[in-house]
Amino acid sequence: MSRLFSGTAIAVALIAAAQPAKAQTSQTELDALKAQMAQMQARIQQLETTQTQPAPAPIATQTAAPSSANAFNPAISAVLNGHYGAFSNNDSNIAGFGIGEEAGRTGEGLTLDEAELNINANIDDMFFGNITAALAYEDGETEVELEEAYIKTLGLPYGASVTAGRFFAPIGYINEKHAHTDDFVDRPLPNRAFLNNSYKDNGIMASVTLPTDFYSELGLAALQGNDFPGGGSEGSDPGAVAAFGKIGGDIGDNQDWLFGLSMLHTNAEERLGNEDNITFNGDSNLYAASLKYNWAPTGNAKEQLVSLQGEYFLRDENGEYEDIAAGTGAVDYDGHQSGWYAQGIYKFLPEWRVGARYSTLYADDAPLGLTGSELDSDGHDPWNATTMVDWSNSEFSRIRLQYGYEELADNRDDNQVMLQYIMSLGAHPAHKY
Repeated sequence: MSRLFSGTAIAVALIAAAQPAKAQTSQTELDALKAQMAQMQARIQQLETTQTQPAPAPIATQTAAPSSANAFNPAISAVLNGHYGAFSNNDSNIAGFGIGEEAGRTGEGLTLDEAELNINANIDDMFFGNITAALAYEDGETEVELEEAYIKTLGLPYGASVTAGRFFAPIGYINEKHAHTDDFVDRPLPNRAFLNNSYKDNGIMASVTLPTDFYSELGLAALQGNDFPGGGSEGSDPGAVAAFGKIGGDIGDNQDWLFGLSMLHTNAEERLGNEDNITFNGDSNLYAASLKYNWAPTGNAKEQLVSLQGEYFLRDENGEYEDIAAGTGAVDYDGHQSGWYAQGIYKFLPEWRVGARYSTLYADDAPLGLTGSELDSDGHDPWNATTMVDWSNSEFSRIRLQYGYEELADNRDDNQVMLQYIMSLGAHPAHKY
């Protein structure tokens, strides 16, 4: 009995001794936690005080330069483009039209087309910059052409935008686009005859996107006027003026459309055409109407897409034509010419597309002094019918097979077969709709 009592007493004593020790330990942990919370609160107050204080005035020499070598990191890309062409007729002129040096038929045999080099980036929060150079190998020599070199404003109020430098003018639909984005190897007959494939010029352009429920944009450009169909512009006055308007929108969830009207006025002086055999002096006015429609049957344009596209052109010219090769001398001309094309593209699989296009031109009667010259269509209106199929392994590579039938002057025909590759390297900027 005494032993049981002694054991119980010892247990009670140990428990009583442990209670103050446990309480002392809990108090120590609580004090440490309070200290940590006090330190965190002091740190938060310090950060809040630092953020509310005004920043020191920047030093001009420090803000003018980037803080590191990676502060300016432009997107750099290259596009490689080439084709094989076989033709049944050697005539590359377009009957009844004075065309520029790039409007003729594409090269025959194994041909290296223009390689494109592009650099672009946001300059700062107000400006974007872009430069595009085209390299071509012709007649045993490498030629470099500056296609684009412009700056464009960012974030101006009321949907306004200003572009200055060298750029593709918004005449029609495909003129603004680089050739490697086209759906066919060559461009339609109206673009070749009226715009020398593509019209690009030095100048300044202002546009505004209107606050409407659908897309609507208006623009006006003052240009130097030295590119075809202009030429020979000198002095400070613009040699060309362009204006355009676009509207577009969505139809449901899987359809969209875009319609545009545009005009280009140029004052040509000694404009050369047909391999420098034809000259023109006078005013040239070109009017264009374009329509683009897309339909994604599955709702996903990357899987399947039907695209319909067409443009109509009307050109009025008033001045003097001269056939230098025939030695006819200057002949007065006051007339108009027109042309149009329509095409359809069907992407039936993510990698595969097929397409067809028809384009034609309507020539004006040649003046009596130019009868029998290259400007005499002899009552013939050129036309071209083209089909193609292409395969894209990715958005950076494309291989295209194309067949075209073109009717030349005097009812002579030309069968055209072309196999093309287009390869993109680097971070290429997005293209317009």
